[in-house]
Amino acid sequence: MDDTIAHMPTDHIVALLIQERDKLTRAIEVLQGTKRRGRPPNNSLATLPAPENGHKITTTFSIVQRKKQAARMKAYWAAKKKAAK
Repeated sequence: MDDTIAHMPTDHIVALLIQERDKLTRAIEVLQGTKRRGRPPNNSLATLPAPENGHKITTTFSIVQRKKQAARMKAYWAAKKKAAK
């Protein structure tokens, strides 16, 4: 058997291995009773209700939070401008 494989092209060996893998995968799926393929869902996200309009659920800043963020950004850009000079 080893002598037969030694004289086969590598592409042919890989193709045979892929066929065997596919057969094993199908057999496992039949035994498990599932045909799901791909990445399993993240359980934490699966428990969240889906938004009705199809958009992501977002949070909004309150007026106070926006003012604080604006002050932080003004200070940040002022420091960047000062450092550039």
